[in-house]
Amino acid sequence: MSVVIRGQAYYRTAEVCRMVGINRTTLFRWLKEDRFPEAAYRDRRGWRLFSSEEIDGLRAEANRIGKAGQ
Repeated sequence: MSVVIRGQAYYRTAEVCRMVGINRTTLFRWLKEDRFPEAAYRDRRGWRLFSSEEIDGLRAEANRIGKAGQ
């Protein structure tokens, strides 16, 4: 279930992982490696919230094709 902030929908980590087709470990590794900026918003529990644009970037990374070792 999305959270709406200033008219923009944001999604929690578990939702993002399901939408993109990755597991939480992969998402957190990518965040730690600075492949994506830290989520701008967090809910009252401190959970990260991701915008549709951020999800599109994660999806592109998940579907990226490259040579082995890159």
